[in-house]
Amino acid sequence: MNNSVTHTARLLAAGLRALLLLTLVTGVIYPLVVTGIAQALFHDQANGSEITADGKVVGSSLIGQPYNLPPKKGRPTPEPDLKWFQGRPANGLGSNSINTRYQLILSGATNLSADNKDLIQQVKAAKAAVVKDNSVPGYTVRPSEVPADAVTSSASGLDPDISPQYARIQVHRIAERNGLSVSAVGKLVEDHTQGRKLGFMGEPRVNVLELNIALKALVAKTS
Repeated sequence: MNNSVTHTARLLAAGLRALLLLTLVTGVIYPLVVTGIAQALFHDQANGSEITADGKVVGSSLIGQPYNLPPKKGRPTPEPDLKWFQGRPANGLGSNSINTRYQLILSGATNLSADNKDLIQQVKAAKAAVVKDNSVPGYTVRPSEVPADAVTSSASGLDPDISPQYARIQVHRIAERNGLSVSAVGKLVEDHTQGRKLGFMGEPRVNVLELNIALKALVAKTS
């Protein structure tokens, strides 16, 4: 009996020591080492790829955000503030989900097929809005010029980038709304257009937040 109790006590003590050791290694030492390496070698990425402006964090280069006017009473969604470059539609998991305005509660695609009536209607409405919003005196956007990313949400619904083509469509409207020259705004787009990763991966893109930060600085400089 005494041998059995002693043996059981040994096993419990050994198990407890193993638990404490593994907790120390995997729960303290390993996270500290990984965090230290990440902070030393990949500081920006480890901290969320933050973008700062005027000494404050204003967002992440990996997550889109809306540029809207304050919501009007009686309207379900706010209207876009057309003095800023606009990103992709943020339909996320669908117009009835909780992730319709770049909210980080959920992310995902609509999963609607190409012949789905709701998706077709969304695309048609989005294209009409792009044409209407970006056509200004002396410059008219044709429906055939509207790129796919201007009328569809991304797979996550949180895409921070748009195509250079969509950015260029907005140049004349941005120039008119902010009292800037078309050439100056066009240069902003060119300066913030990023090429394919490693020269062949993905497509050229423009980060909307970084572009709007540069736009704000240009407006302040010329006013």
